[in-house]
Amino acid sequence: MKELLTDRLALRRFTTDDADFIFDMYSRWDVQRFIGVKPRVMADRSEANERAARYAAFEHPVHGLWAITEKTSGQRFGVLLLKPLPASGAEMPLSPSGEIEIGWHLHPDAWGHGYASEAARAVLAHAFVMGLDRISAVTNKDNVASQAVAQRIGMTHKGTTSDYYNAECELFSVERK
Repeated sequence: MKELLTDRLALRRFTTDDADFIFDMYSRWDVQRFIGVKPRVMADRSEANERAARYAAFEHPVHGLWAITEKTSGQRFGVLLLKPLPASGAEMPLSPSGEIEIGWHLHPDAWGHGYASEAARAVLAHAFVMGLDRISAVTNKDNVASQAVAQRIGMTHKGTTSDYYNAECELFSVERK
């Protein structure tokens, strides 16, 4: 997975050393409230260790799970993902829909600084250079902050759908120009 750089940010591969940050971020209701069909906070440090190990092991030439960090200090801000978007369905785990999803989860201390938009623009550029033609994003219907990020990075709102994650969500997409 390629490291991506912007003016302020370094999007890098996760390491197991990121477990404390992952626990701090995902143990907060204000972060988790819009994630998943049944949102819940991360309750145990072992969950953070497992997630950090899983994120660190993720390997793909185009898709990624990047740690969003400040370029000079290394301060962690959140997660940027580019991965197959799961289709709704009866069997778990959910099957891929054929769409590719971009998403972002940021620590509350990083909200309001433009980091999600800046990081997402870098990942979209990477995706299009690597040959992807269309990228989607889905948000909880009440997550107006993420919907604003999607629009700021050039995505178009396609409406409400239940086609993904067995949940009703707002769908956004952007195509390579």
